[in-house]
Amino acid sequence: MKAPPFAYIRPTSLDEIFPLLREYGDDARILAGGQTLLATLNMRLSEPRLLIDIKAIEGLRGITVMEDCISIGAMTRHSEIEDSGLVASHLPLLAMAAPHVAHRAIRNQGTLGGSLAFADPAAEWPACVVALDATVVLVGPNGERRVKAADFFLDLYTTVMEPDELIKACEFALASSSSRFVFLELARRHGDYAIVGLAAAARIDSGRLTALRLVFLGTGNTPIRARAVEEAVVGKVVDAQTLAQAQAALAGELFPFADLYNSAQTKLHLAGVLMGRALRQLAA
Repeated sequence: MKAPPFAYIRPTSLDEIFPLLREYGDDARILAGGQTLLATLNMRLSEPRLLIDIKAIEGLRGITVMEDCISIGAMTRHSEIEDSGLVASHLPLLAMAAPHVAHRAIRNQGTLGGSLAFADPAAEWPACVVALDATVVLVGPNGERRVKAADFFLDLYTTVMEPDELIKACEFALASSSSRFVFLELARRHGDYAIVGLAAAARIDSGRLTALRLVFLGTGNTPIRARAVEEAVVGKVVDAQTLAQAQAALAGELFPFADLYNSAQTKLHLAGVLMGRALRQLAA
């Protein structure tokens, strides 16, 4: 199919964007990497009157280590995150997750900000930013505001972004020497959408997990943090008894939707398998 007709503009500053967003409202779309948007245009799932290409705007791309955090610009491509030595050193969870993001050709074009703004609950980056307790930096006509990743995703493909805002960057706390991370995902084929995935972060203290964050993807309308499981595990040795308690807690708080290929029960079982593997790896 062919995309519907639309006007196209390539602004060179943020100040050019906000009046356009106010004027066109829902009839405008931001073009970042375009890996989702262009497909929806060609399938006529999206029919905007105006496409705003933000690739020429300075200051939206790059990976920067700051005094207390690492900042990744919204226009930073998935492959840049995958190949970054800074990310590997300071944000290993992102380095683990990056190869699961579609295929390399898509990772060469798609962007962090585009993925977060689209808010697909089966995507890797939304779960990772929640697991890392990241801060999403938004910019609009009234300036910047910062939103915790846990508060950013509201529902299926829905975020707290206002119609005239866009993502500028995402800020992550630097990992400590006691930090541990695991990313696991099951898909029908590598590069397909996840059936179930898990982004996990913790610190290790005398063989016990602390500051545990377990965030599932592909199991709900948003990334799902398994808080009951975290409470069942934190401060304990990860042994058979603790794992059994974790599985019981998971069954009481995770309610995946069935998809075209897997029942809800199957997805819950697979989530439990990934959780068990993750906890063992975190505690190893």
